[in-house]
Amino acid sequence: MGKSAPHGSQIRRLVLHGTKGMVTRCRDFTARALADWGWLPAENDEAQERVDDVLLLVSEVVTNACLHAGGPEELVLRHREGQLRVEVSDANPEHPRRRRPRAASLPGGHGLMVLDRLAGDWGAESRLGGKVVWLEISRPSPPPWQRPVTP
Repeated sequence: MGKSAPHGSQIRRLVLHGTKGMVTRCRDFTARALADWGWLPAENDEAQERVDDVLLLVSEVVTNACLHAGGPEELVLRHREGQLRVEVSDANPEHPRRRRPRAASLPGGHGLMVLDRLAGDWGAESRLGGKVVWLEISRPSPPPWQRPVTP
């Protein structure tokens, strides 16, 4: 399940091909990783909102892979020094593209707008046999009165 990388980085991989309940499974997997990495329990409301954002973003990227790319094959979480990179791979080489804006009251078509609004950065990279859609988000800094003092 978990795997360490050099220089304090940590990587978690979840293979998804042929599984049911992918969105829930990915959210649960991500929540466990965030707990292991100290994002949970959240120390304040802002930190809890960031965790909620991460779980929503994971749901959006996995759902998009289910709806538009034949389903995700793997979820990869990369964590280093409060920075989280989420990667969802699939077998469809077509990159996500923004569609014309839809009315907020209509269902669907809002996933990329959610990524734009909540992720620090996001994109897609081609890979052999498909693509990887990725997003990055950082953990909020603790309030100044809770930060460790460095000499």
